[in-house]
Amino acid sequence: MLRTPTGGAGHGTASAEARPMSIGTVLIQLRDEFPEVTISKIRFLEAEGLVEPQRTPSGYRKFAPRDVERLAQVLRMQRDHYLPLKVIREHLDALARGEQPVLPSPGERRDLAEGVWEAGSGAATAARVGRAELLAAAEVDEERLTEWESYGLIVPAPEGGYDAEMVTVAKLVAELGRFGLEPRHLRAMRASADREAGLVEQLVAPLRRHRNPQTRAHAEATANELAELSVRLHAALVQSALRSRLH
Repeated sequence: MLRTPTGGAGHGTASAEARPMSIGTVLIQLRDEFPEVTISKIRFLEAEGLVEPQRTPSGYRKFAPRDVERLAQVLRMQRDHYLPLKVIREHLDALARGEQPVLPSPGERRDLAEGVWEAGSGAATAARVGRAELLAAAEVDEERLTEWESYGLIVPAPEGGYDAEMVTVAKLVAELGRFGLEPRHLRAMRASADREAGLVEQLVAPLRRHRNPQTRAHAEATANELAELSVRLHAALVQSALRSRLH
């Protein structure tokens, strides 16, 4: 349960409960239920638009009780349902509209690229496509796809076919090609992605080896969060580098 700020009797208690809180106070309240939460995590959720605390004229965050409860909702959905932030945001937005969206049961996840729910085991191929479907999605011919594969940009799934991420990659590679970027130009991006994935894997490896299924699931959620941060950092670095070159 979340802690609530203490106060005097009668109206004093209600006033205290409604008083805006600092990020440190919010952290104390959340840690009863979520011992692993950190200030950095709260700031990250704010940056992702999951919570919007008020700001003082000097820039300090001030959280209302409703902000704390919203943070708790987000953290519960990550912990209990292993949902990515995009799905959590959609769920909360639906609740705000008065809808009653249904969350997936533990062990299920949503494939964002395809927009379908799939079970963690039995329906593992639900979001995969065949070679013909991939060609159609990327609007390229067999020769071009074979070239992408030779450069390691497109990689089939071990069980056959292509997963949703490869569909997205194929579409982006095709789009970049229209600007004159060839697969040989994109090899550095692939190598960088592999290095970043290796780093994330190292960070979550202790959690993945844990016997507790909840802890292993937390490893996947942590990896997804690290991936989102990595993508944001990469985009910011590219924008910064371009700005210095074009101005």
